[in-house]
Amino acid sequence: MTWRAVDAGFRRVLVVAGTLVCVSCRSTPELPAKAPKQAVISVRSGPQSLNWFTRHDATGYLVSVLTHARLVRINAATQGVEPWLAEGWTRSDDGRLYTLTLRPELRFSDGQPMTADDVVFSLAAAFDPASALSDVFTWDGQRLRVEAVDARTVRLTFPRPFGPGLRVLDALPILPKHLLQRALESGTFGSAWSSTTDPREIAGLGPFVLTEYRPSERLVFERNPRYFRRDEHGAPLPRLDRLVLQILPDQDAQMLSLESGETDGSASEIRAADYATARRLAAEGRVQLFDLGAGMDPDGLWMNLRPGAFEGDSRAAWIQRDELRQAFALGVDRQQFVDTVFAGAAAPVFGPVTPANRTWYVDMGQPHGADQAAALQRLAAIGLVDRDGDGVLDDVGTRHARLTVMTQKGQASLERGAAAVRDQMRTLGLLIDVVAVDPGALVQRFLSGTGYDAVYFNLTTTDTDPASQLDFWTSDGAAHVWNLGPTHETLAWEREIDGLMSQQTGSLDDTERRRLFGRVQQLFHSHAPIVYFAVPRVFVAVSGRLTNLQPAVTRPQLLWSADTIDVR
Repeated sequence: MTWRAVDAGFRRVLVVAGTLVCVSCRSTPELPAKAPKQAVISVRSGPQSLNWFTRHDATGYLVSVLTHARLVRINAATQGVEPWLAEGWTRSDDGRLYTLTLRPELRFSDGQPMTADDVVFSLAAAFDPASALSDVFTWDGQRLRVEAVDARTVRLTFPRPFGPGLRVLDALPILPKHLLQRALESGTFGSAWSSTTDPREIAGLGPFVLTEYRPSERLVFERNPRYFRRDEHGAPLPRLDRLVLQILPDQDAQMLSLESGETDGSASEIRAADYATARRLAAEGRVQLFDLGAGMDPDGLWMNLRPGAFEGDSRAAWIQRDELRQAFALGVDRQQFVDTVFAGAAAPVFGPVTPANRTWYVDMGQPHGADQAAALQRLAAIGLVDRDGDGVLDDVGTRHARLTVMTQKGQASLERGAAAVRDQMRTLGLLIDVVAVDPGALVQRFLSGTGYDAVYFNLTTTDTDPASQLDFWTSDGAAHVWNLGPTHETLAWEREIDGLMSQQTGSLDDTERRRLFGRVQQLFHSHAPIVYFAVPRVFVAVSGRLTNLQPAVTRPQLLWSADTIDVR
Protein backbone atom coordinates (compact mmCIF):
# COMPACT_ATOMS: atom_id res chain seq x y z
CA MET A 1 0.00 0.00 0.00
CA THR A 2 1.40 3.40 -0.93
CA TRP A 3 1.37 6.51 1.22
CA ARG A 4 -1.24 8.02 -1.03
CA ALA A 5 -3.57 5.09 -0.43
CA VAL A 6 -3.10 5.36 3.33
CA ASP A 7 -3.62 9.12 3.27
CA ALA A 8 -6.87 8.73 1.38
CA GLY A 9 -8.28 6.84 4.35
CA PHE A 10 -7.51 9.59 6.88
CA ARG A 11 -10.30 12.00 5.90
CA ARG A 12 -13.94 11.00 6.09
CA VAL A 13 -17.33 12.71 6.04
CA LEU A 14 -20.15 11.09 8.04
CA VAL A 15 -23.86 11.71 7.57
CA VAL A 16 -25.66 11.78 10.97
CA ALA A 17 -29.40 12.53 11.02
CA GLY A 18 -29.14 14.39 7.75
CA THR A 19 -26.26 16.55 8.97
CA LEU A 20 -22.82 16.51 7.56
CA VAL A 21 -20.32 15.86 10.33
CA CYS A 22 -16.63 16.27 9.58
CA VAL A 23 -14.21 13.90 11.22
CA SER A 24 -10.63 15.23 11.36
CA CYS A 25 -11.83 18.56 9.96
CA ARG A 26 -8.58 20.18 10.90
CA SER A 27 -6.05 20.23 8.10
CA THR A 28 -4.19 16.93 7.83
CA PRO A 29 -0.66 17.27 6.47
CA GLU A 30 -0.03 15.46 3.18
CA LEU A 31 2.29 12.51 3.56
CA PRO A 32 5.14 12.50 1.07
CA ALA A 33 4.77 10.27 -1.97
CA LYS A 34 7.21 7.42 -2.11
CA ALA A 35 9.91 8.17 -4.68
CA PRO A 36 9.86 5.69 -7.57
CA LYS A 37 12.80 3.36 -7.92
CA GLN A 38 14.45 4.38 -11.17
CA ALA A 39 17.58 3.47 -13.08
CA VAL A 40 18.96 5.32 -16.10
CA ILE A 41 21.05 3.30 -18.55
CA SER A 42 22.72 4.70 -21.66
CA VAL A 43 22.49 3.07 -25.10
CA ARG A 44 24.31 4.09 -28.27
CA SER A 45 21.34 4.25 -30.61
CA GLY A 46 17.60 3.97 -30.69
CA PRO A 47 15.86 0.83 -31.92
CA GLN A 48 15.34 0.44 -35.66
CA SER A 49 11.94 -1.01 -34.83
CA LEU A 50 9.89 -1.89 -31.76
CA ASN A 51 9.25 -5.26 -33.41
CA TRP A 52 12.38 -7.36 -32.92
CA PHE A 53 11.03 -10.00 -35.29
CA THR A 54 11.77 -7.70 -38.21
CA ARG A 55 14.93 -5.78 -37.15
CA HIS A 56 17.93 -7.24 -35.33
CA ASP A 57 19.80 -4.32 -33.82
CA ALA A 58 21.20 -4.23 -30.27
CA THR A 59 18.75 -1.70 -28.84
CA GLY A 60 15.82 -3.44 -30.51
CA TYR A 61 16.89 -6.67 -28.84
CA LEU A 62 17.14 -4.89 -25.49
CA VAL A 63 13.62 -3.49 -25.89
CA SER A 64 12.45 -7.03 -26.59
CA VAL A 65 14.14 -8.37 -23.46
CA LEU A 66 12.55 -5.65 -21.33
CA THR A 67 9.02 -5.82 -22.71
CA HIS A 68 8.54 -9.43 -23.82
CA ALA A 69 9.16 -12.92 -22.49
CA ARG A 70 10.00 -16.34 -23.90
CA LEU A 71 8.76 -19.84 -23.13
CA VAL A 72 12.22 -20.72 -21.86
CA ARG A 73 15.17 -18.47 -21.20
CA ILE A 74 18.90 -18.94 -21.48
CA ASN A 75 20.43 -17.72 -18.26
CA ALA A 76 23.23 -15.44 -19.47
CA ALA A 77 25.27 -16.02 -16.32
CA THR A 78 25.15 -19.84 -16.36
CA GLN A 79 24.35 -20.39 -20.09
CA GLY A 80 21.80 -22.99 -18.98
CA VAL A 81 18.16 -23.22 -20.03
CA GLU A 82 15.56 -22.35 -17.41
CA PRO A 83 11.73 -22.33 -17.38
CA TRP A 84 10.15 -18.96 -18.07
CA LEU A 85 6.61 -18.67 -19.42
CA ALA A 86 6.62 -22.47 -19.55
CA GLU A 87 6.85 -23.98 -16.09
CA GLY A 88 7.95 -27.40 -17.34
CA TRP A 89 8.13 -29.79 -20.29
CA THR A 90 8.66 -33.35 -21.43
CA ARG A 91 10.61 -34.70 -24.42
CA SER A 92 10.08 -37.77 -26.57
CA ASP A 93 12.84 -40.38 -26.78
CA ASP A 94 13.76 -39.40 -30.33
CA GLY A 95 14.24 -35.76 -29.32
CA ARG A 96 11.64 -34.44 -31.78
CA LEU A 97 8.54 -33.86 -29.69
CA TYR A 98 8.31 -31.50 -26.70
CA THR A 99 5.21 -30.86 -24.65
CA LEU A 100 5.32 -27.66 -22.61
CA THR A 101 3.02 -26.54 -19.82
CA LEU A 102 2.45 -22.81 -19.43
CA ARG A 103 2.32 -21.11 -16.07
CA PRO A 104 -1.21 -20.42 -14.84
CA GLU A 105 -2.89 -17.03 -15.17
CA LEU A 106 -0.36 -15.39 -17.47
CA ARG A 107 -1.47 -11.97 -18.73
CA PHE A 108 -0.12 -9.45 -21.19
CA SER A 109 0.61 -5.98 -19.90
CA ASP A 110 -2.75 -4.75 -21.27
CA GLY A 111 -4.59 -7.29 -19.10
CA GLN A 112 -5.46 -9.81 -21.83
CA PRO A 113 -4.78 -13.46 -20.90
CA MET A 114 -1.89 -15.24 -22.59
CA THR A 115 -2.67 -18.76 -23.83
CA ALA A 116 -1.19 -21.44 -26.05
CA ASP A 117 -2.83 -19.66 -29.02
CA ASP A 118 -0.37 -16.78 -28.56
CA VAL A 119 2.51 -19.25 -28.84
CA VAL A 120 1.08 -20.64 -32.09
CA PHE A 121 0.62 -17.10 -33.37
CA SER A 122 4.18 -16.05 -32.44
CA LEU A 123 5.75 -18.91 -34.36
CA ALA A 124 3.53 -18.08 -37.34
CA ALA A 125 4.82 -14.49 -37.11
CA ALA A 126 8.39 -15.80 -37.07
CA PHE A 127 7.74 -17.30 -40.52
CA ASP A 128 6.24 -14.12 -41.97
CA PRO A 129 8.19 -12.89 -45.04
CA ALA A 130 9.16 -9.75 -43.11
CA SER A 131 10.55 -11.70 -40.16
CA ALA A 132 14.27 -12.16 -39.59
CA LEU A 133 13.63 -15.23 -37.43
CA SER A 134 12.37 -17.80 -39.91
CA ASP A 135 15.74 -19.45 -40.50
CA VAL A 136 16.23 -19.85 -36.73
CA PHE A 137 13.28 -22.27 -36.68
CA THR A 138 13.92 -23.98 -40.03
CA TRP A 139 16.11 -27.01 -40.66
CA ASP A 140 16.76 -28.40 -44.13
CA GLY A 141 13.79 -26.44 -45.41
CA GLN A 142 11.45 -27.85 -42.78
CA ARG A 143 9.91 -25.72 -40.08
CA LEU A 144 9.33 -26.19 -36.39
CA ARG A 145 5.65 -27.02 -35.90
CA VAL A 146 3.52 -25.99 -32.94
CA GLU A 147 0.00 -26.79 -31.82
CA ALA A 148 -2.13 -25.75 -28.89
CA VAL A 149 -3.28 -28.86 -27.06
CA ASP A 150 -5.31 -26.73 -24.65
CA ALA A 151 -5.03 -23.22 -23.21
CA ARG A 152 -1.99 -24.11 -21.12
CA THR A 153 -0.35 -26.87 -23.15
CA VAL A 154 1.82 -26.47 -26.23
CA ARG A 155 3.22 -29.26 -28.37
CA LEU A 156 6.34 -28.56 -30.43
CA THR A 157 7.48 -30.91 -33.17
CA PHE A 158 10.96 -30.55 -34.65
CA PRO A 159 11.33 -31.86 -38.22
CA ARG A 160 14.21 -34.00 -36.97
CA PRO A 161 16.24 -34.43 -33.79
CA PHE A 162 17.69 -31.09 -32.74
CA GLY A 163 20.80 -31.04 -30.56
CA PRO A 164 20.18 -27.85 -28.56
CA GLY A 165 16.54 -28.73 -27.93
CA LEU A 166 14.49 -25.94 -26.40
CA ARG A 167 17.42 -23.49 -26.30
CA VAL A 168 16.17 -22.22 -29.64
CA LEU A 169 13.02 -20.86 -28.00
CA ASP A 170 15.05 -18.13 -26.31
CA ALA A 171 14.92 -16.44 -29.73
CA LEU A 172 11.10 -16.37 -29.80
CA PRO A 173 9.40 -13.58 -27.83
CA ILE A 174 5.73 -14.41 -27.33
CA LEU A 175 3.58 -11.78 -29.04
CA PRO A 176 -0.07 -10.84 -28.32
CA LYS A 177 -2.28 -12.40 -30.98
CA HIS A 178 -5.12 -10.05 -30.13
CA LEU A 179 -3.02 -7.01 -31.14
CA LEU A 180 -1.07 -8.29 -34.15
CA GLN A 181 -3.25 -10.91 -35.82
CA ARG A 182 -4.77 -8.43 -38.26
CA ALA A 183 -1.31 -7.21 -39.33
CA LEU A 184 -0.07 -10.76 -39.87
CA GLU A 185 -3.11 -11.79 -41.88
CA SER A 186 -3.08 -8.62 -44.00
CA GLY A 187 0.61 -8.89 -44.87
CA THR A 188 1.59 -5.75 -42.96
CA PHE A 189 3.43 -7.44 -40.08
CA GLY A 190 6.71 -5.95 -41.31
CA SER A 191 5.49 -2.43 -40.57
CA ALA A 192 3.67 -3.26 -37.33
CA TRP A 193 5.17 -1.83 -34.17
CA SER A 194 7.62 0.34 -36.04
CA SER A 195 9.82 2.89 -34.31
CA THR A 196 7.03 5.46 -34.77
CA THR A 197 4.28 3.34 -33.18
CA ASP A 198 2.52 4.81 -30.16
CA PRO A 199 3.83 2.77 -27.20
CA ARG A 200 0.25 2.51 -25.90
CA GLU A 201 -0.48 0.16 -28.82
CA ILE A 202 2.15 -2.33 -27.65
CA ALA A 203 1.73 -5.02 -25.00
CA GLY A 204 4.04 -7.75 -23.80
CA LEU A 205 4.77 -10.28 -21.08
CA GLY A 206 8.08 -8.82 -19.94
CA PRO A 207 8.96 -6.99 -16.74
CA PHE A 208 8.46 -3.51 -18.21
CA VAL A 209 6.11 -1.58 -20.46
CA LEU A 210 7.39 1.01 -22.91
CA THR A 211 5.58 4.28 -22.13
CA GLU A 212 7.63 6.84 -24.05
CA TYR A 213 10.06 6.88 -26.95
CA ARG A 214 11.72 10.08 -28.10
CA PRO A 215 14.06 9.25 -31.00
CA SER A 216 17.65 10.34 -30.42
CA GLU A 217 16.78 11.08 -26.77
CA ARG A 218 15.40 8.30 -24.62
CA LEU A 219 13.07 5.35 -24.09
CA VAL A 220 11.10 5.21 -20.84
CA PHE A 221 9.81 1.96 -19.36
CA GLU A 222 7.45 1.52 -16.40
CA ARG A 223 7.13 -1.66 -14.38
CA ASN A 224 4.59 -4.13 -15.71
CA PRO A 225 2.14 -4.76 -12.83
CA ARG A 226 1.01 -7.99 -14.53
CA TYR A 227 4.49 -9.48 -14.84
CA PHE A 228 4.44 -13.15 -13.86
CA ARG A 229 7.67 -13.39 -11.86
CA ARG A 230 8.18 -13.05 -8.10
CA ASP A 231 11.36 -12.99 -6.08
CA GLU A 232 12.53 -15.56 -3.55
CA HIS A 233 10.35 -13.94 -0.87
CA GLY A 234 7.23 -13.94 -3.00
CA ALA A 235 7.33 -10.21 -3.75
CA PRO A 236 6.33 -9.23 -7.31
CA LEU A 237 9.05 -8.33 -9.79
CA PRO A 238 10.50 -6.17 -11.25
CA ARG A 239 11.97 -4.28 -8.33
CA LEU A 240 12.43 -1.08 -10.34
CA ASP A 241 9.43 1.17 -10.94
CA ARG A 242 10.99 2.85 -13.95
CA LEU A 243 13.87 2.23 -16.32
CA VAL A 244 15.13 4.88 -18.72
CA LEU A 245 17.34 4.13 -21.72
CA GLN A 246 19.20 7.37 -22.48
CA ILE A 247 20.44 7.51 -26.09
CA LEU A 248 24.05 8.68 -26.14
CA PRO A 249 25.80 7.69 -29.39
CA ASP A 250 29.19 8.97 -28.25
CA GLN A 251 31.03 6.72 -25.80
CA ASP A 252 32.90 9.64 -24.25
CA ALA A 253 29.51 11.13 -23.37
CA GLN A 254 28.42 7.79 -21.93
CA MET A 255 31.40 7.67 -19.57
CA LEU A 256 30.99 11.30 -18.55
CA SER A 257 27.31 10.73 -17.79
CA LEU A 258 28.22 7.81 -15.51
CA GLU A 259 30.92 9.82 -13.78
CA SER A 260 28.56 12.76 -13.19
CA GLY A 261 25.78 10.52 -11.92
CA GLU A 262 23.39 11.39 -14.75
CA THR A 263 23.23 7.71 -15.72
CA ASP A 264 23.76 4.50 -13.78
CA GLY A 265 25.79 2.80 -16.50
CA SER A 266 25.53 1.65 -20.09
CA ALA A 267 23.72 -1.29 -21.63
CA SER A 268 27.03 -2.81 -22.76
CA GLU A 269 30.59 -3.06 -21.54
CA ILE A 270 32.85 -0.05 -21.16
CA ARG A 271 35.74 0.59 -23.51
CA ALA A 272 39.23 -0.52 -22.58
CA ALA A 273 40.21 3.14 -22.79
CA ASP A 274 37.76 3.91 -19.97
CA TYR A 275 39.07 1.22 -17.65
CA ALA A 276 41.50 3.51 -15.80
CA THR A 277 38.74 6.07 -15.18
CA ALA A 278 36.32 3.38 -14.02
CA ARG A 279 38.94 1.90 -11.72
CA ARG A 280 39.52 5.32 -10.14
CA LEU A 281 35.79 5.86 -9.66
CA ALA A 282 35.49 2.40 -8.13
CA ALA A 283 38.32 3.18 -5.68
CA GLU A 284 36.43 6.31 -4.70
CA GLY A 285 33.30 4.26 -4.09
CA ARG A 286 31.38 6.00 -6.86
CA VAL A 287 30.90 3.03 -9.17
CA GLN A 288 31.02 -0.74 -9.10
CA LEU A 289 33.49 -2.28 -11.54
CA PHE A 290 33.18 -5.87 -12.78
CA ASP A 291 35.92 -7.67 -14.73
CA LEU A 292 34.14 -10.51 -16.54
CA GLY A 293 37.13 -11.78 -18.54
CA ALA A 294 37.49 -12.19 -22.31
CA GLY A 295 34.28 -11.58 -24.19
CA MET A 296 32.40 -13.59 -26.79
CA ASP A 297 31.87 -10.87 -29.36
CA PRO A 298 34.98 -9.87 -31.33
CA ASP A 299 34.82 -7.05 -33.83
CA GLY A 300 35.32 -8.29 -37.38
CA LEU A 301 36.10 -7.14 -40.91
CA TRP A 302 34.18 -8.55 -43.84
CA MET A 303 34.17 -7.90 -47.55
CA ASN A 304 31.00 -7.75 -49.59
CA LEU A 305 31.00 -11.27 -51.05
CA ARG A 306 27.62 -11.13 -52.71
CA PRO A 307 28.17 -12.40 -56.26
CA GLY A 308 27.80 -9.60 -58.77
CA ALA A 309 28.18 -6.85 -56.16
CA PHE A 310 31.19 -5.42 -58.07
CA GLU A 311 29.97 -5.95 -61.59
CA GLY A 312 31.50 -3.27 -63.80
CA ASP A 313 34.04 -2.33 -61.10
CA SER A 314 37.68 -2.61 -62.16
CA ARG A 315 38.41 -4.24 -58.77
CA ALA A 316 36.06 -7.16 -59.42
CA ALA A 317 39.01 -9.42 -60.28
CA TRP A 318 40.43 -9.29 -56.77
CA ILE A 319 38.21 -7.65 -54.15
CA GLN A 320 36.13 -10.77 -53.42
CA ARG A 321 38.97 -13.29 -53.57
CA ASP A 322 39.84 -15.45 -50.56
CA GLU A 323 43.47 -14.39 -50.90
CA LEU A 324 42.64 -10.76 -50.12
CA ARG A 325 40.96 -11.66 -46.83
CA GLN A 326 43.72 -14.12 -46.03
CA ALA A 327 46.22 -11.29 -46.53
CA PHE A 328 44.36 -9.26 -43.90
CA ALA A 329 44.43 -12.23 -41.53
CA LEU A 330 48.17 -12.69 -42.06
CA GLY A 331 49.22 -9.06 -42.38
CA VAL A 332 47.86 -7.70 -39.10
CA ASP A 333 49.93 -8.17 -35.95
CA ARG A 334 47.25 -9.13 -33.45
CA GLN A 335 49.27 -8.36 -30.35
CA GLN A 336 50.02 -4.91 -31.70
CA PHE A 337 46.32 -4.60 -32.51
CA VAL A 338 45.42 -5.54 -28.90
CA ASP A 339 47.81 -2.94 -27.51
CA THR A 340 46.78 -0.19 -29.94
CA VAL A 341 43.02 -0.62 -29.95
CA PHE A 342 42.32 -2.00 -26.49
CA ALA A 343 45.29 -0.78 -24.45
CA GLY A 344 46.19 -4.44 -23.83
CA ALA A 345 42.79 -5.34 -22.35
CA ALA A 346 41.90 -7.91 -25.01
CA ALA A 347 42.87 -11.32 -26.37
CA PRO A 348 43.97 -12.14 -29.93
CA VAL A 349 41.42 -14.25 -31.82
CA PHE A 350 41.14 -15.81 -35.27
CA GLY A 351 37.43 -16.54 -35.59
CA PRO A 352 33.95 -15.69 -34.36
CA VAL A 353 34.06 -18.25 -31.53
CA THR A 354 36.29 -17.03 -28.71
CA PRO A 355 37.94 -18.82 -25.77
CA ALA A 356 35.10 -17.53 -23.55
CA ASN A 357 32.91 -20.18 -25.19
CA ARG A 358 34.51 -23.14 -23.48
CA THR A 359 32.23 -25.75 -25.03
CA TRP A 360 32.61 -24.85 -28.70
CA TYR A 361 35.88 -22.95 -29.15
CA VAL A 362 38.62 -24.54 -31.30
CA ASP A 363 42.17 -23.19 -31.08
CA MET A 364 43.54 -22.74 -34.60
CA GLY A 365 47.10 -22.54 -33.28
CA GLN A 366 47.95 -19.41 -35.21
CA PRO A 367 50.80 -17.10 -34.14
CA HIS A 368 49.72 -13.69 -32.87
CA GLY A 369 52.32 -11.77 -34.88
CA ALA A 370 52.06 -10.74 -38.52
CA ASP A 371 53.51 -12.73 -41.41
CA GLN A 372 53.94 -9.98 -43.96
CA ALA A 373 55.80 -12.15 -46.46
CA ALA A 374 52.93 -14.63 -46.57
CA ALA A 375 50.43 -11.77 -46.80
CA LEU A 376 52.28 -10.27 -49.79
CA GLN A 377 52.28 -13.68 -51.47
CA ARG A 378 48.49 -13.86 -51.14
CA LEU A 379 48.15 -10.37 -52.60
CA ALA A 380 50.48 -11.15 -55.48
CA ALA A 381 48.43 -14.26 -56.25
CA ILE A 382 45.47 -12.03 -57.13
CA GLY A 383 47.57 -9.59 -59.14
CA LEU A 384 48.24 -6.95 -56.48
CA VAL A 385 51.90 -5.95 -56.67
CA ASP A 386 53.90 -2.71 -56.49
CA ARG A 387 54.66 -2.27 -60.16
CA ASP A 388 56.15 1.23 -60.06
CA GLY A 389 58.05 1.14 -56.77
CA ASP A 390 55.98 3.84 -55.05
CA GLY A 391 55.15 1.63 -52.06
CA VAL A 392 51.53 1.12 -53.12
CA LEU A 393 50.13 -2.06 -54.62
CA ASP A 394 48.70 -1.85 -58.12
CA ASP A 395 46.10 -4.09 -59.71
CA VAL A 396 45.96 -3.84 -63.51
CA GLY A 397 48.52 -1.47 -64.99
CA THR A 398 49.27 1.17 -62.38
CA ARG A 399 45.89 1.53 -60.72
CA HIS A 400 46.38 1.65 -56.99
CA ALA A 401 44.68 -1.15 -55.02
CA ARG A 402 42.20 0.70 -52.84
CA LEU A 403 39.03 -0.09 -50.95
CA THR A 404 36.71 1.55 -48.41
CA VAL A 405 35.90 0.13 -45.00
CA MET A 406 32.77 1.41 -43.28
CA THR A 407 32.39 1.30 -39.52
CA GLN A 408 30.07 2.66 -36.84
CA LYS A 409 30.40 6.32 -35.98
CA GLY A 410 30.83 7.11 -32.30
CA GLN A 411 31.95 3.64 -31.15
CA ALA A 412 35.59 4.18 -30.29
CA SER A 413 36.76 0.56 -30.43
CA LEU A 414 35.35 0.15 -33.92
CA GLU A 415 36.79 3.40 -35.17
CA ARG A 416 40.20 2.64 -33.66
CA GLY A 417 40.09 -0.96 -34.86
CA ALA A 418 39.34 0.02 -38.44
CA ALA A 419 42.13 2.62 -38.30
CA ALA A 420 44.58 0.04 -36.91
CA VAL A 421 43.79 -2.37 -39.74
CA ARG A 422 44.16 0.46 -42.25
CA ASP A 423 47.56 1.47 -40.87
CA GLN A 424 48.98 -2.06 -40.68
CA MET A 425 47.80 -2.97 -44.17
CA ARG A 426 49.27 0.28 -45.49
CA THR A 427 52.71 -1.10 -44.66
CA LEU A 428 51.96 -3.82 -47.24
CA GLY A 429 50.96 -1.22 -49.81
CA LEU A 430 47.18 -1.66 -49.65
CA LEU A 431 45.24 1.61 -49.45
CA ILE A 432 42.16 1.67 -47.21
CA ASP A 433 39.77 4.55 -46.63
CA VAL A 434 37.85 4.33 -43.34
CA VAL A 435 34.41 5.93 -43.28
CA ALA A 436 32.43 6.15 -40.03
CA VAL A 437 28.64 6.33 -40.46
CA ASP A 438 25.64 6.32 -38.15
CA PRO A 439 24.72 2.80 -36.95
CA GLY A 440 21.29 2.71 -38.59
CA ALA A 441 22.64 3.71 -41.98
CA LEU A 442 25.53 1.26 -41.67
CA VAL A 443 23.27 -1.69 -40.88
CA GLN A 444 20.88 -0.83 -43.69
CA ARG A 445 23.78 -0.64 -46.13
CA PHE A 446 25.17 -4.09 -45.48
CA LEU A 447 21.74 -5.70 -45.09
CA SER A 448 20.99 -4.60 -48.64
CA GLY A 449 24.05 -6.47 -49.90
CA THR A 450 24.99 -3.64 -52.26
CA GLY A 451 26.83 -0.34 -52.33
CA TYR A 452 29.78 -1.12 -50.05
CA ASP A 453 33.26 -2.65 -50.20
CA ALA A 454 33.85 -3.80 -46.63
CA VAL A 455 32.55 -3.34 -43.10
CA TYR A 456 34.26 -3.39 -39.72
CA PHE A 457 31.58 -4.08 -37.14
CA ASN A 458 30.47 -6.11 -34.15
CA LEU A 459 27.89 -8.89 -34.22
CA THR A 460 26.36 -9.92 -30.92
CA THR A 461 26.24 -13.53 -29.74
CA THR A 462 22.80 -14.44 -28.41
CA ASP A 463 23.70 -18.02 -27.44
CA THR A 464 26.87 -20.06 -27.07
CA ASP A 465 25.43 -23.05 -28.93
CA PRO A 466 26.20 -22.77 -32.67
CA ALA A 467 22.96 -24.49 -33.62
CA SER A 468 21.17 -21.49 -32.16
CA GLN A 469 23.18 -19.23 -34.49
CA LEU A 470 22.12 -20.74 -37.80
CA ASP A 471 21.22 -17.29 -39.08
CA PHE A 472 24.97 -16.56 -39.01
CA TRP A 473 26.45 -19.88 -40.11
CA THR A 474 24.10 -20.97 -42.90
CA SER A 475 24.08 -19.37 -46.32
CA ASP A 476 20.41 -18.36 -46.23
CA GLY A 477 20.64 -16.83 -42.75
CA ALA A 478 19.63 -13.25 -41.96
CA ALA A 479 22.94 -12.66 -40.14
CA HIS A 480 25.11 -14.16 -42.92
CA VAL A 481 26.34 -10.62 -43.37
CA TRP A 482 29.07 -11.09 -45.96
CA ASN A 483 26.64 -12.47 -48.56
CA LEU A 484 23.20 -10.92 -48.12
CA GLY A 485 20.50 -9.43 -50.28
CA PRO A 486 17.11 -10.26 -51.79
CA THR A 487 18.79 -12.70 -54.17
CA HIS A 488 22.25 -14.12 -53.76
CA GLU A 489 24.27 -17.08 -54.97
CA THR A 490 25.76 -19.50 -52.50
CA LEU A 491 29.50 -20.12 -52.64
CA ALA A 492 30.80 -23.70 -52.69
CA TRP A 493 32.43 -23.55 -49.25
CA GLU A 494 29.26 -21.99 -47.84
CA ARG A 495 27.31 -25.02 -49.07
CA GLU A 496 29.82 -27.29 -47.33
CA ILE A 497 29.28 -25.42 -44.07
CA ASP A 498 25.52 -25.67 -44.63
CA GLY A 499 25.83 -29.46 -44.78
CA LEU A 500 28.03 -29.68 -41.71
CA MET A 501 25.71 -27.44 -39.70
CA SER A 502 22.76 -29.57 -40.76
CA GLN A 503 24.50 -32.66 -39.39
CA GLN A 504 25.66 -30.82 -36.30
CA THR A 505 22.25 -29.53 -35.33
CA GLY A 506 20.62 -32.90 -35.98
CA SER A 507 22.84 -34.88 -33.64
CA LEU A 508 21.94 -35.60 -30.01
CA ASP A 509 25.54 -36.71 -29.36
CA ASP A 510 27.49 -33.78 -27.88
CA THR A 511 30.88 -35.27 -28.83
CA GLU A 512 29.87 -35.64 -32.46
CA ARG A 513 28.42 -32.14 -32.48
CA ARG A 514 31.72 -30.71 -31.26
CA ARG A 515 33.66 -32.63 -33.93
CA LEU A 516 31.43 -31.35 -36.71
CA PHE A 517 31.54 -27.77 -35.50
CA GLY A 518 35.32 -27.97 -35.29
CA ARG A 519 35.32 -28.69 -39.03
CA VAL A 520 32.99 -25.70 -39.59
CA GLN A 521 35.42 -23.42 -37.76
CA GLN A 522 38.32 -24.74 -39.84
CA LEU A 523 36.47 -23.98 -43.09
CA PHE A 524 35.55 -20.54 -41.82
CA HIS A 525 39.17 -19.87 -40.91
CA SER A 526 40.38 -21.04 -44.31
CA HIS A 527 38.03 -18.86 -46.38
CA ALA A 528 37.89 -16.01 -43.86
CA PRO A 529 34.54 -14.44 -44.80
CA ILE A 530 35.05 -12.32 -41.69
CA VAL A 531 38.55 -11.59 -40.41
CA TYR A 532 38.90 -11.25 -36.64
CA PHE A 533 41.80 -9.78 -34.73
CA ALA A 534 40.95 -9.46 -31.04
CA VAL A 535 38.17 -9.77 -28.50
CA PRO A 536 38.13 -7.25 -25.64
CA ARG A 537 37.97 -8.16 -22.01
CA VAL A 538 34.55 -7.30 -20.67
CA PHE A 539 34.46 -4.59 -18.01
CA VAL A 540 31.14 -3.36 -16.67
CA ALA A 541 30.94 -0.16 -14.63
CA VAL A 542 27.69 0.82 -12.92
CA SER A 543 26.54 3.21 -10.29
CA GLY A 544 26.88 2.21 -6.67
CA ARG A 545 23.13 2.77 -6.39
CA LEU A 546 22.32 -0.45 -8.23
CA THR A 547 22.04 -3.73 -6.33
CA ASN A 548 21.09 -7.36 -7.02
CA LEU A 549 23.17 -7.37 -10.19
CA GLN A 550 23.96 -10.50 -12.19
CA PRO A 551 26.62 -9.43 -14.70
CA ALA A 552 27.28 -11.71 -17.68
CA VAL A 553 29.88 -11.74 -20.44
CA THR A 554 27.30 -11.44 -23.22
CA ARG A 555 25.30 -8.32 -24.00
CA PRO A 556 23.31 -6.80 -22.46
CA GLN A 557 25.61 -7.57 -19.55
CA LEU A 558 23.24 -6.35 -16.80
CA LEU A 559 19.83 -5.82 -18.35
CA TRP A 560 19.43 -9.44 -19.40
CA SER A 561 18.19 -9.80 -15.80
CA ALA A 562 16.56 -6.39 -15.47
CA ASP A 563 13.69 -7.65 -13.35
CA THR A 564 15.96 -8.39 -10.37
CA ILE A 565 17.88 -5.09 -10.36
CA ASP A 566 17.17 -2.81 -7.40
CA VAL A 567 18.42 0.54 -6.14
CA ARG A 568 19.78 1.38 -2.71
